Amino acid sequence: GGRFGGALGEPHVPVPGHGTGLSRRTPGMARQGSGAMMASGGLGFPPQNLARVVVWEWLNEHGRWRPYSAAVCHHIENVLKEDARGSVVLGQVDVQLAPYIIDLQSMHQFRQDTGTMRPVRRNFYDPSSAPGKGIVWEWENDNSSWTPYDMDICITIQNAYEKQHPWLDLSSLGFCYLIYFSSMSQMNRQTQRKRRLRRRMDLAYPLTMGSIPKSQSWPVGASTGTPCSCPQCLLVNSTRAASNAILASQRRKLYPGAVRQSNTFAGAALWPVGTGTTAAVTGGTAKGEGLRAPSGAFAPSQSVPGGVPLPGLNNLNRPGTQRGAGLGARATVPPGVPALPVKNLNSTGPVHPALAGMTGILMCAAGLPVCLTRAPKPILHPPPVSKSDIKPVPGVNGICRKTKKKHLKKSKTPEDVVRRYIQKVKNPPDEDCTICMERLVTSSGYEGVLSHRGIKPELVGRLGKCGHMYHLLCLLAMYNNGNKDGSLQCPTCKAIYGEKTGTQPPGKMEFHLIPHSLPGYTDSKTIRIVYDIPTGIQGPEHPNPGKKFTARGFPRHCYLPDNEKGRKVLKLLIVAWDRRLIFTIGTSNTTGESDTVVWNEIHHKTEFGSNLTGHGYPDPNYLDNVLAELLAQGVSEATLKD
Repeated sequence: GGRFGGALGEPHVPVPGHGTGLSRRTPGMARQGSGAMMASGGLGFPPQNLARVVVWEWLNEHGRWRPYSAAVCHHIENVLKEDARGSVVLGQVDVQLAPYIIDLQSMHQFRQDTGTMRPVRRNFYDPSSAPGKGIVWEWENDNSSWTPYDMDICITIQNAYEKQHPWLDLSSLGFCYLIYFSSMSQMNRQTQRKRRLRRRMDLAYPLTMGSIPKSQSWPVGASTGTPCSCPQCLLVNSTRAASNAILASQRRKLYPGAVRQSNTFAGAALWPVGTGTTAAVTGGTAKGEGLRAPSGAFAPSQSVPGGVPLPGLNNLNRPGTQRGAGLGARATVPPGVPALPVKNLNSTGPVHPALAGMTGILMCAAGLPVCLTRAPKPILHPPPVSKSDIKPVPGVNGICRKTKKKHLKKSKTPEDVVRRYIQKVKNPPDEDCTICMERLVTSSGYEGVLSHRGIKPELVGRLGKCGHMYHLLCLLAMYNNGNKDGSLQCPTCKAIYGEKTGTQPPGKMEFHLIPHSLPGYTDSKTIRIVYDIPTGIQGPEHPNPGKKFTARGFPRHCYLPDNEKGRKVLKLLIVAWDRRLIFTIGTSNTTGESDTVVWNEIHHKTEFGSNLTGHGYPDPNYLDNVLAELLAQGVSEATLKD
């Protein structure tokens, strides 16, 4: 599906490998940079009177802890000093993280628009390590943007770099990669594929000493200083007020005079013996087990007599089905306690979806019954269409395209291709070659690594259209590491020289007109595209030649409005299909499965009658966005005129 019309998703950082974790360090390896870690579900703290660098990290879908940036960590630490049980609005320091809030009480990151929660932790490292110096090591991903390494890998790379090791083996950290400092590259030991890496200076991570600040509960309606008026803070404050007001009201009804208002949010609501709490989320995965406890209210520092811990927000670090496991039988809602009816979590309800989601989660954590109505399901497909109603798309030839495995032409050598698009530079400027990171006035970092037929390592060339300069040997190495299809792409500005082709496996693309309208295009019929790719064996251009690849979710149905711009997009998608640019073989961002067919940066709308996933309509910017993505792949309107 496409990203247009939807949110960014979880803070997206691909992993450079699929290691199982840290293993024993091999002799000669740089020291790993691990430090004290917090216990699950609570804040960590360094040993007394010992300075440590603080790095906040979140757990991704692959089970790896990913670091927040130094600026974000400084922001979290500042909030922590004020209120150790408060919330951190990440959008205040990084606009790309606008949907995210960290709840310091439960140590979870919460995404406001979807309700997704991920554990976070407060980790500590030596002040002399990379984060203490503000040094960040990053690798270039498939989108040609830069991804920071996990912090333990970053520290290991920096240690080896400082000791002037020529290379570093990351196998001891669970990754089959070699780091070459001379060429600033990362090589996969299995596939021999190379990626660029870089070392950059950033803000140093925050320094702390001793224990964490004393915890405070969230006040109701209290304010220190001038409140922030940004949408995220307004949302958080309104959520806090709503949650506390409802919680206080319920407690007053059940236990008149027994509840201290100052602890309305720090503790938990406790039902009389013989009853329990229920968190009934009909649209979710499970109902919370009941928690049996004596009547009365306890301060947060107290525990229930008999050794049963008080159910508080820290229970959020376990799935709902585990929160009360073994503590009692399934409970019922106490008589007279109404569940909070929160409408479905899309924009059609009377409650703001993010406010509804946070209120429900916070009330559930506090022990109140919550009833969330089931969210509507996306409408992925149109009503059934008879064969007689399916028509060809006007102005588009045919209704089907098939691709077979194209064998690369051997007519032009890599040296011929590189020489075709560059002009030699006799007196290069004293600047970095952004491929090998060596100065242009010196030899290429690939000298001695790559066999070069008549290309001297000190030769520099300028690309014709964009004018960016590189060592010829570096351009040759980049070309040899790609699809070798006779085209070059400037690594700086992405200008394409020649006709770029991809690595899409063999398959079939069908397209036709159906007599139904998309949301936002009620006056137009709909173009339906059906992609079908079977499983097969990877070729020499794929990540693991000779290995089987899977093809999940095929045939895939995609939709465009039948108007002038929609038909233009279809024609360009047909060109992209013929050039094998629509799909590729890689690792799925959704499932984490490797060696599978995935979309290749040209987004499609796979939701016909709704836009609940962000991959549907209405989306007024989608057609312009996908035209820009096609252009980035070298597929433009000029292509249609040729």
